[in-house]
Amino acid sequence: MAAILTDPPGSHASRCEACGAAFGCGIDDPCGCWCATLPALAAPPAPGAGCLCPACLARVIERERATDPARTAERSRTLAAAGVDAVPRADDGEARTRVEAEWAAKTMPAGALGRLQALGTRLALSTGRMPPRITRCAAVVFAADHGLAAEGVSAYPPEVTAQMVRNFAEGGAAIAVLCRANEVALTVVDAGTRVAQPPGFAPRGARFVDARIAAGTASALHGPAMTEAQALAAIARGAAIARALDADAVALGEMGIGNSASAALLAARLLPAPLGSVVGRGTGLDDAGLARKREVLARCLAAQPDAQTPLAALAAFGGFELAMIVGATLDCAARRVPVVVDGFIASAAVLVAARLEPAVLDHCTFAHRSAEPGHARVLDALGAEPLLDLGLRLGEASGAALAMPLLRAAARLLDEMATFESAGVSGRG
Repeated sequence: MAAILTDPPGSHASRCEACGAAFGCGIDDPCGCWCATLPALAAPPAPGAGCLCPACLARVIERERATDPARTAERSRTLAAAGVDAVPRADDGEARTRVEAEWAAKTMPAGALGRLQALGTRLALSTGRMPPRITRCAAVVFAADHGLAAEGVSAYPPEVTAQMVRNFAEGGAAIAVLCRANEVALTVVDAGTRVAQPPGFAPRGARFVDARIAAGTASALHGPAMTEAQALAAIARGAAIARALDADAVALGEMGIGNSASAALLAARLLPAPLGSVVGRGTGLDDAGLARKREVLARCLAAQPDAQTPLAALAAFGGFELAMIVGATLDCAARRVPVVVDGFIASAAVLVAARLEPAVLDHCTFAHRSAEPGHARVLDALGAEPLLDLGLRLGEASGAALAMPLLRAAARLLDEMATFESAGVSGRG
């Protein structure tokens, strides 16, 4: 097994004190080695093996699992639910060469726009357009309740979810302010709150969609949070909501008391990663609350050992809002509409989508690095470098709304910036 699950040999920065495995990628992680992350595979590495750190090992395992017949069937069911035949790749070498040539002709030193230039290239490849057009921007906040909230994993009571839905829709929440500030059209979706908004609820601050699957999920401590049928129904509704948007780029965010616990469970199972490395304080738990959250989530993982595939893990641990983000991501990626991913919880949903259909990552831009500890793990596993690092841990698509002007700017630079020839400026000798 060890001979298969290795990267090419190279110089090793350090070794695990427990098993001696080489950390060839330079990992420096106090949470330990693969032998702690994946104890079922805890055998001594082969002499001369390459890197077996948790991140590198998990990537190789995931590549192997992706070809499993059961995983392939699960992918087909999920794409069918989302109304998607396939997600196009955006790694066309010829297209990349054309975009890079366009940048090289602009009136600036080579590479002077740094990551903004890389973002423009990404948008051109994702949309299949040169120059890309990012004018009409939308944000969708999916909200739902979690049965796990009853286990004391959040500092706030469950009724806050429905209250915040109203606050979003009526324009008083941070995401509503940020959308107004950045000219982003806001849609608020009730994916499954415990308390529905009153009949005829028609707020002035945002578009509101009642797409409730049920009055919250069940507790993942006592069984799957939702059935596979519910998960697929939520994926379908998320895709349909995204499909109805008239937007060049879509920001995806969430709200749900207890959903940082669901995100941590998804990350721990699908990365995989030690639970302690992905569980954070969420809405502001104190030390005692954080310890309880870790204990409850450890019991959840132990109670559902068979939920190993992306869809099974989503049904076991996720929420309706996370499943709808999966569907929205699949739909946008299939239509080549760039997705702007918010923080830890939205990224955990995109992790599910990417494990089902890796090509979605070609169409995702990660807005910011959340202060939640699990976010760094997910970003690393997805090979993502977020645009912003502001210490945010709010959710609501707040970081994604802040990143939207960067997408607009990158696209306009490719479209409007003069070339050396058009501006009559001498190029490099």
